[in-house]
Amino acid sequence: MAASRETRLVLMKILSLFSVVRGYNIPVIALAQYLSAIFILAPEKRALDVILDLNLFLIVLASSLTIASGYIINNFYDAQKDLINRPKKSMLDRLVSQQTKLHVYFSMNLIVVLLAFWVSWRAVFFYSGFIFLIWFYSHKLKKYPLIGNLTAAFLAVLPFFGILMYFKNFYQVIFAHATFLYLLILTRELIKDLENMKGDLVADYRTIPVMFGEKVSKVVIMALTILTIIPVYLLIDVYDVGYMDMYFYGGMIVIIWFLFQLWKADSQKDYLLLHNILKVLIVAGIFSIVLIDPSVLVNGRKLLSCI
Repeated sequence: MAASRETRLVLMKILSLFSVVRGYNIPVIALAQYLSAIFILAPEKRALDVILDLNLFLIVLASSLTIASGYIINNFYDAQKDLINRPKKSMLDRLVSQQTKLHVYFSMNLIVVLLAFWVSWRAVFFYSGFIFLIWFYSHKLKKYPLIGNLTAAFLAVLPFFGILMYFKNFYQVIFAHATFLYLLILTRELIKDLENMKGDLVADYRTIPVMFGEKVSKVVIMALTILTIIPVYLLIDVYDVGYMDMYFYGGMIVIIWFLFQLWKADSQKDYLLLHNILKVLIVAGIFSIVLIDPSVLVNGRKLLSCI
């Protein structure tokens, strides 16, 4: 009976740590990096060669661990406001002590540096800077209006620049994709501020909704959302993105509906819905990358069947 109770407690702590590092996000980010490498950053390479590239695997693994450790340090500093904004999740997260979280955080970062050493000195500098910037954002920057949002969105797209530097392919179309993703993530960060306003007030986070109110926040969000038209126009009309243009056409319809819902929103529940709409749009964009050249999947299946 005692052993059963201990087993249950261990499982609950594992679930708690999984919640802290948002383990459900990490595989999606890793998949996004691989799809970006195959279809956008190294289209001239054979897909199987990209997948079997050891250095690329180490870069993706290092990025995943850095992001996971970032969630831990963010959770560490946000413990007070999360009790207000996400009480159920916060109670689950507290099953693991703050000391244990810090031990896991430092262990993950040490592994990241060791992995980076295997790849190159440039990778060491890149991931050391990435780790520091995540800590500085969680400790200081996120408490300030706009600069916190800009940094959060930048950190979200930074893993893709790690792969970009590895392949050294600086095509203009890549920056159009990155700009669209950055604007969506930045918009989502501002929506999160509206959603978490009560906790931010208590924790003295000087976000845009806290400093300037909901109406100003909505105007800023609308302006950012409208700006997504520029990279979308470039990706549809100027650059060749294959069948992925269907995603961008559909995405624009979702964004128009999003703007109507935004102006009517006035509760945490409304903002949570808008936040989830943007999250779905971003995840759909990741899977839509395969539409750039669907024949890669068909050829890959044929190649694997011959091996």
